[in-house]
Amino acid sequence: MATLLTFGETMLRLSPPDGERIETAQELDFRSAGAESNVAIAATRLGIDTRWLSKLPDSPLGWRAIRDLAANGVDTEIAWSDVGRMGTYYIEQGGEPRGTSVVYDRSDAAVRTATTADFPTNELFADAEAFYTSGITPALSEQLRETTADLLACAQAEGVTTYFDMNYRSKLWSPTEAKASIEVLLPSVDVLVVAHRDAEAVLDCHGTAADVARTLRESHGHKTAVVTRGDDGAVAATAEGVVEQPAFKTDTLDPVGTGDAFVGGYIASRLGEGSVADALETAAATAALKRTLAGDLAVVTPAEVERVCANRGDGIDR
Repeated sequence: MATLLTFGETMLRLSPPDGERIETAQELDFRSAGAESNVAIAATRLGIDTRWLSKLPDSPLGWRAIRDLAANGVDTEIAWSDVGRMGTYYIEQGGEPRGTSVVYDRSDAAVRTATTADFPTNELFADAEAFYTSGITPALSEQLRETTADLLACAQAEGVTTYFDMNYRSKLWSPTEAKASIEVLLPSVDVLVVAHRDAEAVLDCHGTAADVARTLRESHGHKTAVVTRGDDGAVAATAEGVVEQPAFKTDTLDPVGTGDAFVGGYIASRLGEGSVADALETAAATAALKRTLAGDLAVVTPAEVERVCANRGDGIDR
């Protein structure tokens, strides 16, 4: 059985060539991507036995998602559906001042109807050490809010460490809606990950990143609260105190999926018996490497992560 379980949606990512717009493009790059599957891939690439749980349409598009996960060593537990579709998103990369634009097309996606009963939870959680999902999943439907809550509570009851990245998306729900739903989940979360800006905007928790991490951990009984702050790195609050980690310098080819790479690296290190400080360093290195890669996936190796941590990431690997 898998050491790490993740649950959530994967979509198909369609993007025009760099410098082109969606409305004028003659071709689109075709990949799969989703927060929880991205985390599963990052953790697997760093040596963790991982399984991704989801509900997919029984179609070539659903099979494509499975193919991409399998190619990176991730096992899957899929509830196949004859109804519903595969969600997609279109991403148009642009530098300043245009910026990057994302268009979602996920209405009637099969995953929106996933229930706890779709998965053999007793079997899955019996040997797992960690369970991860993100705030994107409960944002997709009322049913997924219930399923996410059930799975987190079930995992925690079985002694499985639960990880939750708030991963707020303004195109999915408002801060008020997100806060109401996420606060229901937080008592079942052992390790919370949240961007500093989202902690302020959604959870109404203000102060320095260290202050926010301490407040969230103490308010909701988390074992650890990790607050990310972009180019300024991340901080984690534990019962022993606060640990800080700067970001690593990186050239950015594609920033999408950076947060998922960070979480995947963090979980992989903790499951490998690394300390919180070790995990933050591994997370930051994995995130830096992801930014050099096209697509959402952190297709990295442990040796690359180690080189970044040792500040040996520049130059040519001969």
